[in-house]
Amino acid sequence: MSKVLYEKRGRIAYVTLNRPETLNAVDDELDEALWQAWADFNADDAVDVAIVTGKGRAFCAGADLNTWLPKWEHATMLDIRKNIGRGFGGGITRGQHRICKPIIAAVNGPAVGGGLEIALACDFRIAAETAQFASFEVRRGLHQGDGGIVRIVAIAGLAVALDLALTGRMINAEEAYRMGLVNRVVPDDQLMATAEELANQILQNSQQAIRSAKETILDIVGRTLDDALRVEALNAYSSVGDFSDVNARLQQFYSRKRSEPPPT
Repeated sequence: MSKVLYEKRGRIAYVTLNRPETLNAVDDELDEALWQAWADFNADDAVDVAIVTGKGRAFCAGADLNTWLPKWEHATMLDIRKNIGRGFGGGITRGQHRICKPIIAAVNGPAVGGGLEIALACDFRIAAETAQFASFEVRRGLHQGDGGIVRIVAIAGLAVALDLALTGRMINAEEAYRMGLVNRVVPDDQLMATAEELANQILQNSQQAIRSAKETILDIVGRTLDDALRVEALNAYSSVGDFSDVNARLQQFYSRKRSEPPPT
């Protein structure tokens, strides 16, 4: 059986890490299967939102220590340079991180090490009450190298990044929510329903506008205020196309307004 389950239902793509016996630790085979899934999701115009989760009781335990780390012990600088374009988790952390379609992480259990980096690379994180998060790398003589530090700083700030990266401690879903690392915490049995509800909320909007908005957010990171404002204006006013979708949505809005009873 494939180490990644990939299916499409309507306009939603479901990506499930499928190594439950290892808590969905990522080895080369799983990483390659994820790369193919993300590439297909990006290219398929029939799907607009992805939900990624883990099979069994974990989201992802990070890299498979038995296979992933040994190959780097004798790596050359050329190996490291090649890895810059590949990243982790099938490139979702780096390499395929510019996908402009929204990606939701349904974190169903521990997301640690590289598993946390995969979750952070998604646009939304819905956490089950039993979810846990940690950057264990410092316990193994390493630190995050696939976007973990960069994204924790961007999402939750310097203090949270220092806390998690330097202590290596585990936090539960509620603490992750208070830190701003996750968007919502829900009972375990409501996790996928909540992720699908969010996906369907996104699907009600103009997908052209959604993708331009995500691209703009990625484009303005690290820019000066004036430069960021220019990028936002350029992307917003050039994303509309022939206005047919805008006009249709405006007509729907006006029709609803006309049908509403006047205020009393």
